[in-house]
Amino acid sequence: MSSFSSSTDVDQSAGSPARLPWFALLALAMAGFICIITETIPAGLLPLIGQGLDITKAMAGQFVTLYAIGSLVAAIPFAMFTSGFRRRPLLLAIIVGFLIFNTITALSTSYALSLIARFFAGVAAGAAWGMIAGYARRMVPDALRGRALAVAMVGTPIALTFGVPIGTLLGDLVGWRAVFGLMSLLALVLIAWILWKVPDYPGQPSNQRMTVRQVFVLPGIRPILMVVLTWMLAHNILYTYIAPFLEPSGLAARVDLMLLVFGLMALVSIWIVGLLIDRMLRLLVLLSLLVFIVASVALWLGGTSVSVILGAVALWGLTFGGAATLLQTAQAEASGEEGVDIVMPINTTVWNLAIAGGGIAGGALLEFVGVQSFPGVLLILLLLAFIISWSAKKHGFLKNR
Repeated sequence: MSSFSSSTDVDQSAGSPARLPWFALLALAMAGFICIITETIPAGLLPLIGQGLDITKAMAGQFVTLYAIGSLVAAIPFAMFTSGFRRRPLLLAIIVGFLIFNTITALSTSYALSLIARFFAGVAAGAAWGMIAGYARRMVPDALRGRALAVAMVGTPIALTFGVPIGTLLGDLVGWRAVFGLMSLLALVLIAWILWKVPDYPGQPSNQRMTVRQVFVLPGIRPILMVVLTWMLAHNILYTYIAPFLEPSGLAARVDLMLLVFGLMALVSIWIVGLLIDRMLRLLVLLSLLVFIVASVALWLGGTSVSVILGAVALWGLTFGGAATLLQTAQAEASGEEGVDIVMPINTTVWNLAIAGGGIAGGALLEFVGVQSFPGVLLILLLLAFIISWSAKKHGFLKNR
């Protein structure tokens, strides 16, 4: 056994009972929450940001774009450069980054400076996503690794569900700059939390570090990444353009209700996945895709019915909440301990490509074909993801999981 793996095993042993280190894992969940809310909250503040900086809404929208670009370009290089660093100081540096760049955003009166701050906040997010999964798995014995990752990822659906509505409400009450200031305050609290409860682990010795190519060619990695791309592309086509999709049914004014239903069901999904992932990973992946396929068919056949749409959105949320945990756990199992800190940034890159691709593909479909084409395209993508998942029995989504 390698010294890298041994150090992890030593931390997990010493006769301690097999239970989750809740406070430490929830600190990682809060880190994920800060990543997502920092990314998405400008969407609800665009008019206020535009007024505050004397720019158009479209220009304010680049707050989201620059953040995504930072995450996309930084994830893999940052992971390669920092793989030998100790984990807790690295995590603290990342959260300090959020503190600094959200504070700059809150105080800046320059559009250019604000965009630079957003880019580097995205860099911090790319760095965080590259290490959260591996960090969570090192805190627990093998039998609890899937459950630990589920806890560490719970901040994501919470931020997606409540972040933008709460941010919008706070923006109206106290101003958009104060909202970014509050996110800086959250980062400050998290720094204290990490120092209090999150254990430290060594980085990987140089002779045990894997390259991106070595990880990419491992059996099972490419099928899982293809499932990430197709599944998340389908999700983002619908999620990005949910408002125009709801127009034919007269629900365009109730996007908030639909996203609330989606988010609440996503939280249920996280709970279910957390309970079952260590025994039923493969089955959960296949069921999630199958239920999303059913939701797509329902939208295709009854896309103008309020009750059908409500039911389909609920099913969609039920399949999405645990998706990140399922896919990251499968990648971690396929890459092994030496490759987990590299495969996660690769996953982050593919995930962001799917987000960008969803925006581009959905926009093209909306412009040239119409929203009625969305369910059919989703169905094709999801069937492809299901076939790949079903076929990856020996490597990827293992048959005995």
